[in-house]
Amino acid sequence: MEYRRTGASGLVLPALGFGAGTFGGRGELFGAWGDTDVAQARRLVDICLDAGVTLFDTADVYSDGASEEVLGAALRGRRDKVLLSTKAGLPTGPDLTDAGSGRARLVRAVEAALRRLDVEHIDLFQLHAFDAHTPVEETLTALDDLVRAGKIRYLGASNFAGWQLMKSLAAADRNGLTRFVAHQVYYSLVGRDYEWELMPLGHDQGVGALVWSPLGWGRLTGRIRRGTPIPDGSRLHRTAAAGPPVEEELLYRVVDALDEVAAETGHPVPQIALAWLLTRPTVTSVIVGARDERQLRQNLGALEVALTPDQLRRLDAASATVPPYPRYPYHRLPDFARLDPPLVA
Repeated sequence: MEYRRTGASGLVLPALGFGAGTFGGRGELFGAWGDTDVAQARRLVDICLDAGVTLFDTADVYSDGASEEVLGAALRGRRDKVLLSTKAGLPTGPDLTDAGSGRARLVRAVEAALRRLDVEHIDLFQLHAFDAHTPVEETLTALDDLVRAGKIRYLGASNFAGWQLMKSLAAADRNGLTRFVAHQVYYSLVGRDYEWELMPLGHDQGVGALVWSPLGWGRLTGRIRRGTPIPDGSRLHRTAAAGPPVEEELLYRVVDALDEVAAETGHPVPQIALAWLLTRPTVTSVIVGARDERQLRQNLGALEVALTPDQLRRLDAASATVPPYPRYPYHRLPDFARLDPPLVA
């Protein structure tokens, strides 16, 4: 296993982390992801630890808290060997106080997560979304208090826009509060929007990326092919509308390139897609999930893939899209790189 520092912080994470979104099996969305129980979870944790995977990521909305409960039970007796990451901020009930990042909500959410996980502290606590209704100073002060109380070690965000993350970082610096060191983001070969604003921001401000859904919401598993229907048993039948959209032509162009590289390397398509992400700037840890041991072992095999510069170039080209404004007018100009050197080709 390779280990990396998270941004400019002292938090060291494995290049591959484990996402417990399949644990619990409650609700329409997360029930479609998986229904891993405690016994099955323990086995997956065993495999992860044997491979050097020490980061386990979950959230309070995953299966209405059941994911945290199952993960906590599966890790019992092994707390000192792992790093726990969880998230809060998305709605967990119908009332106004069941969502957002106000002081009372955050304190209540952290206490509930500690109880469900059956631990005394959370290694990385992330805001699951930006709360535009709460002053950012209130949110950051509450989080700083929780850090000082020993209930949280490090702070992060998830799914923030560039201005939201920068506003939070600036407010933390201005007020001497604990900074975000991580940003959990969607990033894949069929979803490279992270690169335009958030990656340069993370590079400049020392914020490392934790990648969720690195296989494009299940589209880069090697089972999706041009001109064929979505296979039976794919969770896309039930969850496609809830995930990031992907244009068909981009998807099939990427799948074709992945197939070529997979044939050249002898590694399956998912490992190629994960290995590409592991080469990207600012990426600290790629969060992989699994419904069973076979999926987990296959995903962990991405660490054995060494892509050549030519293979990386072809994957880059197949997945490239026109950058959004204000970058696209200048992106075409060869001299623009002198003013704004890109982090990626």
